[in-house]
Amino acid sequence: MITFGLYGSGWRSEYFLRVAKFLPDLFKIDGVITRNLEKKAHFEKEFKVNVFTSFEDYSAVCEPDFIVESVNKAVSADITKKILLAGIPVLMETPAGKDMDTMIELFEMVKSGHKIQIAEQYPFHPLHQARKKMIENGLLGEINHVHVSFSHGYHGVALIRQFLGLNFENVRIKASSFGVKIAAGVSRTGIPTSDTVSENIQTIATLTFENGQTAVYNFEMNQHRSWVRTPLIQIKGSHGEIFNEQVKYLKDYETPVELPIKRINLGENQNVEGFGLKGILVGDTWMYRNPFQDSRLVDDEIAVAQCLINMAHYVKTGEGFYSFAQGCQDMYLGMKIEEAVKNSEEVAILTMPWALE
Repeated sequence: MITFGLYGSGWRSEYFLRVAKFLPDLFKIDGVITRNLEKKAHFEKEFKVNVFTSFEDYSAVCEPDFIVESVNKAVSADITKKILLAGIPVLMETPAGKDMDTMIELFEMVKSGHKIQIAEQYPFHPLHQARKKMIENGLLGEINHVHVSFSHGYHGVALIRQFLGLNFENVRIKASSFGVKIAAGVSRTGIPTSDTVSENIQTIATLTFENGQTAVYNFEMNQHRSWVRTPLIQIKGSHGEIFNEQVKYLKDYETPVELPIKRINLGENQNVEGFGLKGILVGDTWMYRNPFQDSRLVDDEIAVAQCLINMAHYVKTGEGFYSFAQGCQDMYLGMKIEEAVKNSEEVAILTMPWALE
């Protein structure tokens, strides 16, 4: 059993509460910390958890394996430091910091032995895990370019670096943005109540890394929740390509193969194994098997559950899965994309302190 605390009561916090609720044999939340009395009552009723209004009250009675910090980025660093100074490891919700000074300050704490990992869930989405497995299996040959239009800022950067297999390589960035009109879709407040058209900002950036690999970052704000927008993941290798849920590769130099990346779901038609994702097949090969098949979790929740599993392993062994340094690099590149848009000129990435360790 993995026991963790939850600091915060915002929209993202409920992901961790749902994961613990649907996987009670794996996870236990020993307490939630929030000063929001309305959320306190809601969490106690909906999720049957103990809720504390201060960290001091929580830490006086609870001994978690770690605490998930999920608060507004304006106060995230201060909360994280408070938890770390109490000797408790932190799984920090993104972003890793609100600015460079904050990230460098927290990184100094990591260097001194405090334990932080980042809950960057997107690389652990089932489809992304399947794509990564195909890359690792050499199906596409040498990866040289990716186009990611999936989520904003540091999330998109995290996927770019994962698919290219990069860490802290320097990069040159060009970027621009423009307005796109779109009908309202799902938001954090729910589904739309009328046909409302507004203008979203779309940002397109090209990233040229020092090793010659390239990427396109492409995101229209809120596209990931829109009913009328489609994500785009293109991964180009020397001997193959993934385009969304299709893969092309060469079996040998004269034999091209094209296959769907197929989700296998439980509970469809007369299947009675349960309801949820079983895994992802390419041809007759499982590229991903869902370790939480009986949970009814959506993809984002599956990824969050995997982060929690990985965090518990990190606390026990010291083997990281998404280090604070990696989270800082994602945020830094995301900030540089914004800078390139604002200044309408190419920007170069400097080697930051976390890249030198």
